[in-house]
Amino acid sequence: MTTTPRDATTAIAEQQRALLERLPFADTEDFDDAGRGLVGRREPNAVTAEDGRVVWDNDTYDFIEGDAPDTVNPSLWRQSTLVATDGLYEVVPGLYQVRGLDLSNISFVEGETGVIVIDPLISTETAAAALALYREHRGDRPVTGVIYTHCHVDHFGGVKGVTTQEDVDAGRVPVLAPEGFVEHAVSENVYAGTAMGRRAGYMYGAALPRSAQGALGAGLGQTTSTGTVTLIPPTLEITTTGQEEVIDGVRIVFQMAPGTEAPAEMLFYFPDLKALCAAEDATHNLHNLLTLRGALVRDPHVWSKYLTETIDLFGGEVEVVFASHHWPTWGKERVVDFLSLQRDLYAYLHDQTLRMLNKGLVGSEIAEQITLPPALENAWSTRGYYGSVSHNVKAIYQRYLGWFDGNPAHLWEHTPVEKAKRYVALGGGADAVVTHGQAAYDEGDYRWAAEVLSHVVFAEPDHAAARELLADTLEQLGYGSENGTWRNFYLSGAYELRNGQFGTPTVTASPDMVAQLSPDMLFDAMAVQVNGPEAWDEKLSIDVVITDTDERYRLRLANGVLTYSSAPQTGDADATLTTKRRSLPALAVGTPTPDRLAQAGIEIAGDGSVLERLTAVLDPGDPDFAIVTP
Repeated sequence: MTTTPRDATTAIAEQQRALLERLPFADTEDFDDAGRGLVGRREPNAVTAEDGRVVWDNDTYDFIEGDAPDTVNPSLWRQSTLVATDGLYEVVPGLYQVRGLDLSNISFVEGETGVIVIDPLISTETAAAALALYREHRGDRPVTGVIYTHCHVDHFGGVKGVTTQEDVDAGRVPVLAPEGFVEHAVSENVYAGTAMGRRAGYMYGAALPRSAQGALGAGLGQTTSTGTVTLIPPTLEITTTGQEEVIDGVRIVFQMAPGTEAPAEMLFYFPDLKALCAAEDATHNLHNLLTLRGALVRDPHVWSKYLTETIDLFGGEVEVVFASHHWPTWGKERVVDFLSLQRDLYAYLHDQTLRMLNKGLVGSEIAEQITLPPALENAWSTRGYYGSVSHNVKAIYQRYLGWFDGNPAHLWEHTPVEKAKRYVALGGGADAVVTHGQAAYDEGDYRWAAEVLSHVVFAEPDHAAARELLADTLEQLGYGSENGTWRNFYLSGAYELRNGQFGTPTVTASPDMVAQLSPDMLFDAMAVQVNGPEAWDEKLSIDVVITDTDERYRLRLANGVLTYSSAPQTGDADATLTTKRRSLPALAVGTPTPDRLAQAGIEIAGDGSVLERLTAVLDPGDPDFAIVTP
């Protein structure tokens, strides 16, 4: 099989030209905003870890200039041109942003004695590079505060690149975050972290070459950095809309927005700067209601209501809105228009999906029938570069009605492999189905070609012609995608069909993340790793005594289930572990042998073999599981 990307077909080239004629490409206001206030850039803009590994290189996107080639949707090319712009920018005097140093933005607000950092990126390496760029142009100001807008890793993972646990513990650097931040930040990256991480490699095109036939961005940002993920827990939790705090002389008024783009999220306003931080609730694209890497479905109804509240709270005096991604918008009228369009976008998708599902349409049907009103369809800030109308509508359907569409024929379907074998047999065998797939490909019906060819690959994984044609088909679907993450998924699928699996490039379940697991969350994280059938006949109990917090838990493994309780227990457990809270994560990292636990400061009394028996039935996730093959 060839590993060389193909050219765009005539069908895709014609699609690109039609989009050029339909959308308002003459409107260049976003380019003016994205370039406004440039102070300086890193040249070259690559970041390396201590071991010399490159964890970020924005210069690999230098090919994005001029007109879009046929292999890239012209609307996505426009967005990627804007998002790839990097540097330190002055938003207003006293407020600066570094963009193009990670998937997200990092912002700096100057206080009386130092600087407050907002959203310190994914990796310590990129965050440190951003702080160095800021200091190069604004002086060596100490960090006097950190704010996490919400609980996704691209907004806190680099925190130890801008401050230290020691400075936070000493009270020199307060860390502010919305209520529930730690619980949601940790649970998302640990419970289903292996699966999310593997799929995120597809979503962000992590293994794809940077080129017009490969990765050129994800719409929200270019891609994810691959450096060291850290976490310092907040020292000040924001709990109430209207809560006002003063950090290093800077007044900040907060608005709670839980259940919008993240389970724990907040917006905030700087009255003295007339600047609003919209976190990730108002960016220059349609966001995800269900991210392709996987997550809980977000609530567009609540999202739109919070944006109405934002306008009501701050719209009367705000002069600039900036966010955790993309570029700011200046001017009171433009800010309110921008927030209103974002609000109307999520409300429209929610309300129209509900209207149609109540008429009996299923998610895939609604996704094909829904049409945005002209004001939303023709606004660049509402285009589906990251979320899409198609997969967001299906997410809303899922949120309300779940996976089942009500058709009893879909209630108990075969697994993908068994279904594929039957479809291939129905189509006259693998070769005949490939012939049908080739005909669909030649006609430009790539959606159907992908479906039938995928059945062949799942029925006969070694069928070379099916694998090659499926790779070619996914590639064309990627070329035509306006959505950056769809493009990356399609092209990553083609890449793995041609080159083999690339695993999980960015691992977010770092030691800092695991260290913040509460005892309940840690035991839950262990429970989801128990191989039920392997543990059917195993029965054991372990007491865990946490001396510095005066907590005691009884863990039981029986019937293939690991359960726990903090209620007083009768009788003795098979073994007792005594430890301090900070040592407890050693149970969840690596293999918890008696020697390793002793080194971590965990004392074991009773039958030490129960740990080996427990470990023997733990079945950690596979960060390299198959996606486009069975």
